Amino acid sequence: MFKKIKDWRIRRIVARHPIAESLWREALERCTPARRLSASDQGTLRVLATLFLDNKSLEPAKGLQFDDADRVLLATHACVPILKLGLDWYDDWYSIIVYPDAFIPRRPKIDAAGVVHQTNDILAGEAWGRGPVILSWADVLKTGTKPGHNVVIHEMAHKLDMLNGDANGFPPLHRRMDRRVWSQVFSAAWDRLQDERRNGADLPIDPYALESPAEFFAVASEQFFETPAALHQHLPDVYRQLEQFYRQHPF
Repeated sequence: MFKKIKDWRIRRIVARHPIAESLWREALERCTPARRLSASDQGTLRVLATLFLDNKSLEPAKGLQFDDADRVLLATHACVPILKLGLDWYDDWYSIIVYPDAFIPRRPKIDAAGVVHQTNDILAGEAWGRGPVILSWADVLKTGTKPGHNVVIHEMAHKLDMLNGDANGFPPLHRRMDRRVWSQVFSAAWDRLQDERRNGADLPIDPYALESPAEFFAVASEQFFETPAALHQHLPDVYRQLEQFYRQHPF
C-alpha cells in the first residue's frame, strides 16, 4: 500500500512540476555523466531531478541570479550518484546554498599548541552533516573543463558518506558488499598513491584525494562518473567497489 501511495505522489509531483524538454536537453548537454546514460536511465534521472527540485531548497547567495536552466542543471548533477539508489539517500538534509564563486568559511581551528586560528581555506564546495551543501557556482560551471572534476558529485559523495556518521570514506554499504574488502581496496590504493606522490610520480587521480579518506572517496566518486575509463585503468579495484556501491556501470 505504501509503495502505491509513494508512486502516486511521485506521479503527481512530476505531472505538476515537469522539467521542460528544452531545459532537460540543455542539462544533458552540459552534464557528461548524464549524457552517457541510456535513454531509460536518462528518463529515471529526469524524474529524480524533478523530485530533487521539489524536495530541496536551492538558495543562491551573494547576489547570484539563478534561472530554471541553472536549477535543472544543478539537480541533474546532484542526482547522478543516486540514479540507482533513490532520493531517500538524500533524506537527511534540505538545502543547497550557492555562492557566485569560491568562498572562505570563517571558523576557529585549534593547532597542536592549543592556539586558536581562523581558517582561511578557499573552497569550491562544502557539505555539512545533516546540514546544507554549499557550492561555488563558478566551479559548477567548470565541470567538464578539467577531466574527472565535478564539484556537485564530490559534495554529494560526502553526503552519502555521512549517512552513517562523520565523513570517513566509508559510506553505508549494501548488504552483499564486504566491509573488509572495501577497507582493503581503499587502503591499498591510498598507500600506493602516497608512495607514488613521495617518489614524485604523476598521480592518476587529483592529489586532493590524499587529504583524507573522506576526500579519497569523494574524488574517486567524481572520477567514477566523469572519467570512468581512466579510473578503471589506473585504480580498477577502487572502480569495482564504487560500481557495487553506486550500482552503476559508467564504463
